[in-house]
Amino acid sequence: MALNKKQQKQIEAAKNKIQRLQQLLNAARKQPDDPQEIPALEKQIAQLNAEIEKIRAEG
Repeated sequence: MALNKKQQKQIEAAKNKIQRLQQLLNAARKQPDDPQEIPALEKQIAQLNAEIEKIRAEG
């Protein structure tokens, strides 16, 4: 079943957030000032990926 516009926008927004978080994660790995930052960013990315999969499963 095709995704509706709301679902498509939610996925697009989540992908944009993932892209920004990935940039932050890369910067954090290059300059690890806070050891808690890297796992927190990885967790946020995983949550957004799970959210995308959930939306796709609903559609």
